[in-house]
Amino acid sequence: MEHRALGRSGCAVSSLALGTMTFGAETDEAGSHAQLDAFVAAGGNLVDAADVYSAGSSEEIIGRWLAARPPEIRDAVILATKGRFPMGSGPNDAGLSRRHLQRALDDSLRRLGVDVVDLYQVHAWDPLTPIDETMRVLDGFVRAGKVRYAGLSNFTGWQVQKAVAVARELRLELPVTLQPQYNLLVREIEWEIVPSCLEAGLGLLPWSPLGGGWLTGKYQRDAQPTGATRLGEDPDRGVEAYAGRSAQQRTWDVVEAVQRVAEARGVSMAQVALAWVLQRPGVSSVILGARTLEQLQDNLGAAALRLADEELAALGAASDPAPADYPYGGPGQEQRSRALPAE
Repeated sequence: MEHRALGRSGCAVSSLALGTMTFGAETDEAGSHAQLDAFVAAGGNLVDAADVYSAGSSEEIIGRWLAARPPEIRDAVILATKGRFPMGSGPNDAGLSRRHLQRALDDSLRRLGVDVVDLYQVHAWDPLTPIDETMRVLDGFVRAGKVRYAGLSNFTGWQVQKAVAVARELRLELPVTLQPQYNLLVREIEWEIVPSCLEAGLGLLPWSPLGGGWLTGKYQRDAQPTGATRLGEDPDRGVEAYAGRSAQQRTWDVVEAVQRVAEARGVSMAQVALAWVLQRPGVSSVILGARTLEQLQDNLGAAALRLADEELAALGAASDPAPADYPYGGPGQEQRSRALPAE
């Protein structure tokens, strides 16, 4: 598996990362450990967690897996986690304040069974906490040796710029990554967020690269999902989520474009969708979120798939959200094209 720099840092991470949101919820401990073993065996090294995944159970499962593996495996893993969302019911049990983040990190370290994590990410912007307080806390984590690198998640373009500018002004540790939602169906981050990250030197760690399963071909037009899919197993959520996405013609244009490339290549649609994200500018590693070992093994096949220029052009034409209104249309559209050259 290819390895890339983690943003502006000198840390090398696998081009595919293992997301662990399913651990302890949709995937039991044995299945989670099997995924971790298969991922490492395939050459992967970046494992991404968060304290809120399964209310802490995901981190505990990872911790027990690490403890049971030989030192060479433990040392090779690049461990990432996140904090921001509630882990309790008190007024200080959420957010990006010093009080909450210090507790959140210590609890994550305990659950993971480690003294330091390689990448600690603030899980989303907090409008109540001054960003200079948050950036000082992250800087303190690095100086204390509890965190090697700091990162952001789910920030908008201006929020990325604000965090970076404050860190530079105060001469604090700079964030090295941003974790955004990014896939062929969700490309709006290219308007401002991606250019902001490229300008600041932040590597992208895209989540939901398969668009919640839509880009795997499992959902059909005018057929409400059923059975072993996220939308099929949760009817209340599924009806609304399916109806909204299904009603957009662009959804089916993208799905059909992915299917055509997959059939011509003799690979799965998931591999094509993942390969597209892997070839986008600024991407350090793409986060896989599999429920089963079989899904993960298929997804790992994307590491060896390189899409040709004509395939990228076809996928780009079908998926371009093409904003028509100012400031993203007209001069804004031209500016976006210059900011995001094809790789």
